[in-house]
Amino acid sequence: MSETQTATKPGGSVALAVVYVTTLFFIWAVITNLLDPLVKTMKTVFTLTPVQTMLTGFAFFIAYFIMSLPSAAFLSKLGYARSIMVGLGAIAAGCFIAIAAAHLHIYTIFLVALFTMASGVTLLQVAANPLIASMGDPKDSAFRLNLSQSFNSLGAASGIWFGSAFLLKGPIFEKDVVMTPALAEQALGFVTNVYFAIGMALVIFIALIWLVRAKITAAAPKTGKLVMPFIALTSKWANLGSIGIFLYVGAEVAISLHLILFLEQKSILDLSAELAGKLAAFYMIFAMIGRFTGSALLKFVRDYYLLAFVAVGAIALSLVVIFTRDMVPSAHNGVLNLFIAEAPLTSGLIPAFAALLIGLFNSIMFPTIFTLTLQRSSAPTSATSGLLCLAIAGGAVLPLAFAWLEEKTGSMSLGFIAPLICYIYVLWFAFAAKGAPTHAIEEGVSSGH
Repeated sequence: MSETQTATKPGGSVALAVVYVTTLFFIWAVITNLLDPLVKTMKTVFTLTPVQTMLTGFAFFIAYFIMSLPSAAFLSKLGYARSIMVGLGAIAAGCFIAIAAAHLHIYTIFLVALFTMASGVTLLQVAANPLIASMGDPKDSAFRLNLSQSFNSLGAASGIWFGSAFLLKGPIFEKDVVMTPALAEQALGFVTNVYFAIGMALVIFIALIWLVRAKITAAAPKTGKLVMPFIALTSKWANLGSIGIFLYVGAEVAISLHLILFLEQKSILDLSAELAGKLAAFYMIFAMIGRFTGSALLKFVRDYYLLAFVAVGAIALSLVVIFTRDMVPSAHNGVLNLFIAEAPLTSGLIPAFAALLIGLFNSIMFPTIFTLTLQRSSAPTSATSGLLCLAIAGGAVLPLAFAWLEEKTGSMSLGFIAPLICYIYVLWFAFAAKGAPTHAIEEGVSSGH
């Protein structure tokens, strides 16, 4: 029997389902953004080059390319509640593989663990984004998705901050330290502790989801018929939107994965790895502020106009980082206390905060591109969602492009050329979406373009 054949959609069930699904946004953000401090750990422990270091992010985000369309097919046949539980189970499995990799001191097994976690996150993304978007009035779908994404940003900031606090401590991260097996063992021990705690918490949350699976089913769009995800490729807007997601996510992740390394440079703030990591959390705190603010603004401002505005902001800030590449920072003149982090008072704060503030303008890009596409795609929702989530693989490609630019130019600031190009496409997409016909977000094929 189909998961939704007997389901209804009472209002109370919808409200409770929204709470549980929004929690998923928080969870996968924590998992994803632990990558930022983990990149620093892997680079230090295994003595990696910039491009080798970015394989950490590549192993995670390439799962979106490989697993998104199978996830869409799984979702269309077996439904939202089952998909959520399987996704959470895959993340937990990845955590325990990471623990094994830490004990064995093998970098490639870490990459397998990250791919496994990301496969679970992919299934959650394919299920949760259209689920939230479909819960209520179609004209408010961008508002609902932005609101849930606000908690995603909270989880992202939490992942970076706690990851930095628990992963980037110890003498191994001190300047000019000499690597020893004992120091590597200590650093990988911190990795074990973090992923064990997350894995056990996920096992508990899976049990909670199982208890409320009927409520999630009642609130979800109908499923039960296998939809071939490749049908989304026949829709112009599914393709345009997937390019937008590919480039936006690629830009966001490329900046995020490099932020700790960028901020700790002597030419920027000359911080320890732990302090740079805690300061990097502001990238996602700004994104959270932007998403809560954007959710409110979307009640009054058309989504494509707001998307164009934030794209211009991200372009401007990227240019600030690029054009200050040769600036010699002034001497430290005191400390700026930011509650969760400290930063030295120096002119290096100009490129530092330009990079961090890009998070504010990133804020509404993903959910707004997502809903603009769902409203214009002529393919079924599950297929379009699968293609859009496949495009999150941009997070695997753009960090490598950023690192390649860094290696070729010798400047991490010039690596920001890669995200700059991405934001220019997002600006074009916003204006293109303005004149396109729309429809309700639903599983059936619409008459959209």
